[in-house]
Amino acid sequence: MDVAPTDLPRARPVARRVTNEYSTLARLVRETGLLRRRYGYYWTRLVLALLAFAGIWVAVALVGNSWWQLVVAAAMAVVVTQIAFLGHDSAHRQIFRSRGWNDWTARVLAGGFVGLSYGWWRTKHERHHSAPNQEGEDPDISPGVISFTPAALAARTGWRAWLAHHQGWFFFPLLTLEGLNLHVASVRTVLRKDAVPHRGVEAPLVLGRLAVYVGVLFVLLPPGKAAAFLGVQLALFGVLLGGSFAPNHKGMPIVPRDMTLDFLRRQVLMSRNVRGGYAVDAVMGGLNYQIEHHLFPSMPRPNLKKVQPIVHTYCEFAGVPYTEVGLFRSYGIVVSYLNHVGLRAQEPFTCPLAASLGR
Repeated sequence: MDVAPTDLPRARPVARRVTNEYSTLARLVRETGLLRRRYGYYWTRLVLALLAFAGIWVAVALVGNSWWQLVVAAAMAVVVTQIAFLGHDSAHRQIFRSRGWNDWTARVLAGGFVGLSYGWWRTKHERHHSAPNQEGEDPDISPGVISFTPAALAARTGWRAWLAHHQGWFFFPLLTLEGLNLHVASVRTVLRKDAVPHRGVEAPLVLGRLAVYVGVLFVLLPPGKAAAFLGVQLALFGVLLGGSFAPNHKGMPIVPRDMTLDFLRRQVLMSRNVRGGYAVDAVMGGLNYQIEHHLFPSMPRPNLKKVQPIVHTYCEFAGVPYTEVGLFRSYGIVVSYLNHVGLRAQEPFTCPLAASLGR
């Protein structure tokens, strides 16, 4: 059954509590059939991604002792990022009906092809989805190199405070280190006993992939070119992966630790969509439809674009602000927000609807 956006107002009862509004939207979306698996799409993507991964290694061998290897390294970063996106989709149960098939597909893709710990990432990502942009709950805004909240900024002193007040300008250069950071966090996790489920499988996958990758490069290439290959691949991988996540929530409202919101508003008000057509869809792995992804995390990636008009119209009718901007505008918002985090203490998150429901 297809539900046109113009049909949505007739589907909403006049006196429905806001806590039930998501149930109404979910029912409408289920009736469209957009939650059904897309096996043809995903099998095609999986096969093409793995063939491309193998093709990159063939290119490394054929190009040999040449600085053209840096182009191959850039291609490697693009392919590994696309495999990471497929792992993300599988972790969200988007590919298969079976929980086990999804889990093991994500584990093998993340560990064996990307070099990341699936167990570590899944725990972190599930916390983010359950409470996006909420202080003390969302690990993506927890204190670190970057200060995402006024409280984190206030704790900085000296040169670290100066850096935090200008951190927006350093954010994207820092993304070049994000790939290395993800690998380090994964290695630390799998080396700890009982840190992740199926550690006996995940640890060899992650450690073996990283060791073989580095080893083969230094066997096939002189040390200088092998190191340059690694540097370009890791830097571009960090930018591509981090650049696909950063615009989705950074600069959206920060939710106080003790505030309670209904599911619809919790996911929509703290998320931002990025428009831009097929190219943006491909580069961001469908994460540019962040609102729809947070509302329906198990929806297959190609269906997010189709459900977007329905969600947008429903939010307008329900009085829930729906944010969507262009790609470069989204990055500008991120930079501006990070450079002015301290001023956000003057602009606490306010939501009349949440206030009327109580804390």
